Amino acid sequence: MNDKELNLVDHLEELRKRIIISALAFVVFFIVGFIYVDDIYRWFVGDTKLMVLGPSDIMWIYFMLATVVAVAGTIPVLALQIWLFVRPALRPVERRITLSYVPALFFLFLIGLSFGYFVIFPMVLKFLVNMGQGMFVTNFTAERYFSFIMNMTLPFGVLFELPVVVMFLTSLGIINPFVLSKIRKYAYFVLIIIAVVITPPDFMSDFVVTLPLLLLYEISINLSKFVYRKRLKKQEQEEEEIIKA
Repeated sequence: MNDKELNLVDHLEELRKRIIISALAFVVFFIVGFIYVDDIYRWFVGDTKLMVLGPSDIMWIYFMLATVVAVAGTIPVLALQIWLFVRPALRPVERRITLSYVPALFFLFLIGLSFGYFVIFPMVLKFLVNMGQGMFVTNFTAERYFSFIMNMTLPFGVLFELPVVVMFLTSLGIINPFVLSKIRKYAYFVLIIIAVVITPPDFMSDFVVTLPLLLLYEISINLSKFVYRKRLKKQEQEEEEIIKA
């Protein structure tokens, strides 16, 4: 086996190690979430009594809420494992900068969830309930209620991480602000479609959701420019030092 093959085996072994650690973190956080499901459930519904249509629905609620806790808790661990995997290919300065993205991913995910839960969820729920007022009896099952919450919150948790992901990829040289600017109109189109699909069919709701998403994209472009300039400046300094040497 030559050196190239050995290097590939080492990389695969390192990748396997990072995946196992991330999976173990998910399991640990899942168990913690499962233990505290009762408190999480009461935080979401308060004194409201939701219906279940069978014993399996109760277990489904436990697993779903525990999974959300596990996903939220695993995000910083997964981000750290990704950083540790690519760290050998980074320069010391890049290592310090990219490491700061790890907690940022977690906090932006929580901010996205909060935006979905406190802004989008009540707005869409109110619209749908009012639309059926006088026609239907609005009794919610626990399964449908929490599925609805997850559909209104998790996508925003992911979308709000866009700026940090863009900064990280820019620091690695995978993307640059010029590419992001070039595909701006296509990105806008996709984000507007997402906003229209997940909100009630009225202009104000579409506007409330679309504006933050477009703003996130513009913030991502500007952050990418900042990281890209610093990266070029650092490369120029290193080239000058090589020439002087």
